Amino acid sequence: MNAIETHNISKSYGSNAALSQVSFSVAKGEVIGLLGPNGAGKSTLMRILTGYLQPDTGKAHVNGIDVVEQPLDAQRLIGYLPEDAPVYADMAVQEYLLMIAALRDIAPAAQRRLISKAVYAAGLEGYLTRPIRELSKGYRQRVGIAQAILHEPELLILDEPTSGLDPTQIVEIRDLIRRLAKRATVVLSTHILSEVEMTCDRVVIIIRGRLRSDANVADLKASNSAVVAVSSDATGVKEALRSIEGTQHVAAEETLGGYTRWRVTSAHADDLCPAIFHVVRKNDWRISELRPAPRTLESVFRELTERAEVAA
Repeated sequence: MNAIETHNISKSYGSNAALSQVSFSVAKGEVIGLLGPNGAGKSTLMRILTGYLQPDTGKAHVNGIDVVEQPLDAQRLIGYLPEDAPVYADMAVQEYLLMIAALRDIAPAAQRRLISKAVYAAGLEGYLTRPIRELSKGYRQRVGIAQAILHEPELLILDEPTSGLDPTQIVEIRDLIRRLAKRATVVLSTHILSEVEMTCDRVVIIIRGRLRSDANVADLKASNSAVVAVSSDATGVKEALRSIEGTQHVAAEETLGGYTRWRVTSAHADDLCPAIFHVVRKNDWRISELRPAPRTLESVFRELTERAEVAA
């Protein structure tokens, strides 16, 4: 049984389609990065998964529980951190977590143990008696995460957990998410692509309300391009490189120091370098560089966004 199953989820606000026919699954123990530009539908999807919103059409299940038909049963399994941490600034950290424990219907005998575990996991030791309003934004985020994990949920849904934090705070929250991922399934929404690369197993990309990609991070970044710098006096370079089987695109990028750098793109994710070297040797060209040109999440995201814009 998967931790999350969605099937053809659609949601509109008036004439604006926030989500359209979104289907994907998340296995137990996975860490998923949910990516998309502002207004793509990410937060709407998270609110549907947590039972806060109902979809117009489609189904969503958490550990086999229908989040529409049985929202309270599903919510007992979920820890949720919205983009703005749901904290009460006038309360002390311990007072706030005791309130959350009561709202979660945690038995009094178990509250001290679970609060201690959440406080330790979130790195809040020494802050229990501090009013939340006196904490930095990074520590308020930690309080928000502590309330999300207090009941030891099987699924954590974190919406922009590092939004507005400084670089040091981002690293601290990233390390915390890594620790939490050892015992729970995690869905992480963020605009920071490096966070996804360092934290997540898979990436689900939503653009204009539609699912545009669902793949492992390594597969998304698999290179289908290579760069070769050939002596600028070589002739017929473009035509020879185009003759390589599976080649989709060949382009000259720049000329420097008597060499022209060419980028060769294939329809496949195979290493192009051996085939390019064969062409180089056959034509007796002088080269100064030959290497794979791996893609980044940023370039993949940009490609998908551009395609969505063209298709719109």
